[in-house]
Amino acid sequence: MTEKISVEVVYALRERQEVVPVKVPDGATAQDAIHASGLLEKHPEIDLDGANKIGIYAKLAPLSTVLRERDRVEIYRPLIADPKEVRRKRAKEGKVMKKGGGEDKDASEEAQ
Repeated sequence: MTEKISVEVVYALRERQEVVPVKVPDGATAQDAIHASGLLEKHPEIDLDGANKIGIYAKLAPLSTVLRERDRVEIYRPLIADPKEVRRKRAKEGKVMKKGGGEDKDASEEAQ
């Protein structure tokens, strides 16, 4: 009899996070766990061959990664905008960013 390991598969939506605990055979891959979770059927927008990347505890990983007991497989949504491109655009427009991501109020007042 093959031993089973317990892992979690997580998919974060804008308004909530889906966490599905699954038991998979020892030696199972991240892809096996994702299929066992039922998230692909529940969320047809997930595209493991294209837009969606996956990770194990916030580190990007291939679908072929062999899982260990209590691993957390995370399915990431595609980015809406490239953060580097957004920063480039802001710099080109002369906008100053304050720490934390919002516009610097003092700098925007000085520009006027």
